[in-house]
Amino acid sequence: MEKYMHNRFFSFQNLWIVLVLVASSAKAQYSEIFEKYKDKYPEASVVLLNQESNLFINVTNGIFDITQQNIQENLYLNEFATQRSQESISFSSFYELGAIEASSFNYDNNKYREEKVSTFTQKDELGEFFYDDIKSVNFIYSNLKKGSRSQLKYSQKIKNPRLLTPFYFGDFSPIAQNKFSITTDPSVNLKFKQFNTEGVKIDFTKQEKRGKIIYTWELKDVNAFDYESRSSTHRNVLPHIIPFIASYEVNGNTVPVLNETKDLYNWYYSMIKEVVHEPATPELVELTNSLIEGKENDLEKVKAIYYWTQLNIKYIAFEYALGGFIPRGANEVFEKKYGDCKDNSSILYKMLEIAGLKGHLTWIGTRKIPYSYEEVPTPVVDNHMILSYFDGEAIYYLDATGRNIPITFPTSFIQGKEALIAIDDKNYRIAKVPIIPAEKNFIKDITKLKIEGQLLTGSARAEFAGYAKIDYLYAMEGLNTKSKRDNFYNDIFEKGNNKFIAQNISEINREEYDQNLIITYNFSIGDYFKQFGDEIFINLNLNKYISQHRTDPKRKREIEVDYKNSYVFETELQIPDGYEIEFLPKSQNFENNYIKATIDYEQLDGKILYKHSVICDYLILDLDQQKEVNKLINDVEKAYKEVVTLTRSK
Repeated sequence: MEKYMHNRFFSFQNLWIVLVLVASSAKAQYSEIFEKYKDKYPEASVVLLNQESNLFINVTNGIFDITQQNIQENLYLNEFATQRSQESISFSSFYELGAIEASSFNYDNNKYREEKVSTFTQKDELGEFFYDDIKSVNFIYSNLKKGSRSQLKYSQKIKNPRLLTPFYFGDFSPIAQNKFSITTDPSVNLKFKQFNTEGVKIDFTKQEKRGKIIYTWELKDVNAFDYESRSSTHRNVLPHIIPFIASYEVNGNTVPVLNETKDLYNWYYSMIKEVVHEPATPELVELTNSLIEGKENDLEKVKAIYYWTQLNIKYIAFEYALGGFIPRGANEVFEKKYGDCKDNSSILYKMLEIAGLKGHLTWIGTRKIPYSYEEVPTPVVDNHMILSYFDGEAIYYLDATGRNIPITFPTSFIQGKEALIAIDDKNYRIAKVPIIPAEKNFIKDITKLKIEGQLLTGSARAEFAGYAKIDYLYAMEGLNTKSKRDNFYNDIFEKGNNKFIAQNISEINREEYDQNLIITYNFSIGDYFKQFGDEIFINLNLNKYISQHRTDPKRKREIEVDYKNSYVFETELQIPDGYEIEFLPKSQNFENNYIKATIDYEQLDGKILYKHSVICDYLILDLDQQKEVNKLINDVEKAYKEVVTLTRSK
């Protein structure tokens, strides 16, 4: 027995030793740095151990030599690492790529072992509707897996001193170490604008060393920023800095570069002045004259030219070298029948000139770019070109890259944005594009209902205006079969439940830019109302559109919509013969600063008249505003449950 106990103790001891060794071995397969960041960021897939950019600006006899050296080191915290093996670096004629070094590091026997990338492949980045001179160098990190690290080092030569790029201190992954530095000649006057850095502890230093001035920004341990769909641009969230060269000294003279908006405008105008003076071909003159023939006033002439351009000049983006800034001549655009935003503006400009009218080439940033010209007078502030037309005090913003856009509407993605409008070689104007009121972007549905046997049947007239009409027409473009169109109609017009079937659909004013789209149709809805004995119960809230504006209460960021909008639903129910109203819900109003809604009931001449209106008067809602909107939606949804009761007449 003693021997047995001794042997059993020995076995347990050996087992314990084996388990300890196995546990130690399992833990040892990952490095200390992995364990540190896996504990710190358990939900993260990757941590940026180091994100560093060092910018060097030298000027010799007024000639700039600008290079940027970039370093990024990643640590991979789960099996997602295999999906991060492929990497690419983009470059163009403005950002010439220099030397590249890339390595992966895998932990083995308590140390990281380096595997250098040896194969780099270059390719053009061309899309079906976007052509530019951007190329990419592509490569693959070897054997990336959980616990691996990667390191990338590369340099870029920035060919134009106006094209310095922002540096972001945050990312959608955690960052352990951020560093951005600029080393420049003392003759260079730099400016910096910081965004979203309130409450962020960035260490900034400025020092002179060996005849250079060195600016350095450092930030450590930055948590990941959450990405959520329908959020506004990352530029509104991530802390970042935008550097730009205001001026430089040469031979005792100060030469402006981008000190103020005027400097940016002067550079922009230098690239369009030759294009605007190009004489039009006889063919373009003949077309323009045919378009404006018989038009009663100047605005009608502008409309004719603008709508023709939308229909006939296909949008294809070109960004090749300075082609990203210089429009092609109107004659070339007319001949090829395609062009980018600058080219569309160029042909509009020339056709208006032929008609004896004055258009103004205009630079503008979309809503994804939140900066003003005053705070950031650099090309970072805009990414689009349109044509402005002055009609007295009114300004029309003509963007022919869109389709179905009436002249009274800007494209939705430039609402509220500053427009830099060219007047002549010395003068410009900054104007703000209006935000279109919700009441002009509406869907109005007028429905007549009957109870026929077990079906609810009816006819409807739907009217689409503003951006709602434009969205409808865009959605219809890809529907090239009857079944696709039928599914679309049943989805967009659905009332009551999924047994809704639309028939006999007719469209009016589909091709008319300045008139609302009218759609008429008949329909039936099965299993919608309930009948028990002498009573019929029917809910007239057939369209619960307001519910689509609810946001997730767990959401962490603001939410952005394309445009303000409104809905009106008017429903007329014919009271069946032999029935009368037993219960009619009360009318109700709901309102806060962002949404207004009404539900009204009325009895009139053997009918029940129901009206539901919703006005969504916002483009962006922050978290507190989302809570207010959700509360109002909850109240409206309670009202949606109200049911009309009909009973047999006595």
